[in-house]
Amino acid sequence: MWETLLSLYRLRRRTGEVVFAQWRRSAGPQAPADTRLLTDLVPPSGYAADFLTPVTDGLTLADGLEALRRTPRRRLSQDLSVLAGARRLPSWTTALAEGRPEAVTRLADAVEQYFEACLAPYWTRITGHLGRERARQTALVADGGWERVLEDLHPTARWHYPVLELGYPVDQELHLGGRGLQLVPSFFCQGLPTTLFDGDREPVLVYPVRHEPGWSAPDGTRTSLASLLGRTRARVLAAIGESPCTTSEVARRTATTLPTASQQASALRGAGLVTSRQNGQSVLHSITSLGLALLAGGPS
Repeated sequence: MWETLLSLYRLRRRTGEVVFAQWRRSAGPQAPADTRLLTDLVPPSGYAADFLTPVTDGLTLADGLEALRRTPRRRLSQDLSVLAGARRLPSWTTALAEGRPEAVTRLADAVEQYFEACLAPYWTRITGHLGRERARQTALVADGGWERVLEDLHPTARWHYPVLELGYPVDQELHLGGRGLQLVPSFFCQGLPTTLFDGDREPVLVYPVRHEPGWSAPDGTRTSLASLLGRTRARVLAAIGESPCTTSEVARRTATTLPTASQQASALRGAGLVTSRQNGQSVLHSITSLGLALLAGGPS
């Protein structure tokens, strides 16, 4: 449910072009007509209705949709009131705020149809990324305990027992009061972490995972890039395409040695796919427009 909601931001915002542009071009035209019901509740930026991401015991889409259908009328009304404070809502949301079954059912059906059209074709790749993140977190727990996990959660994370500080779009405090904090790695979360607006609900922290440019390309295209450049060099190009980074960061992102990262970046620079400049004691690598076109598999 979180991926469904956050993907709606990625679908309409021209940010993260390296990672999401190809998916946006492919998935956007497939969005069903009733996707407009979702975009009414998920504006291009800012607050989206909390009830769209219910906490469930099960982890399937069916579990999330069933929880959405059972949303209490009070919660529907409360969340829509918050949303109405920031933007004008269309008339159909009145029936939703009143908890009318036909309105709630139509909304749940719209979520399912959007998922099947725009996310299901890529779901194996998305869950593969999330699985690797969970494995990484498991290794961090084994290596340094939960303190290590919290410190490594996001570049803005600062853990000073008993407070975790993170970059966030607005000033907000979440007091656990003895409750656990559910960490949710998200593929379509970009930039800063996010959480529910209502702090009285089960505490959850959704944070972005590292992405691989070209993830939504057909398998043949992805294989061709590795065949053209070599597997390691293709990974280095994708790592630099994700965001400008130092040689040390390239090595970390690609799980290679520092000399290998430096050698591959130099080869890519010679081919005009990346540029490099001195940044203090480090060298900062950035992808060029030619490198972006190669990753995206688009026209020259």
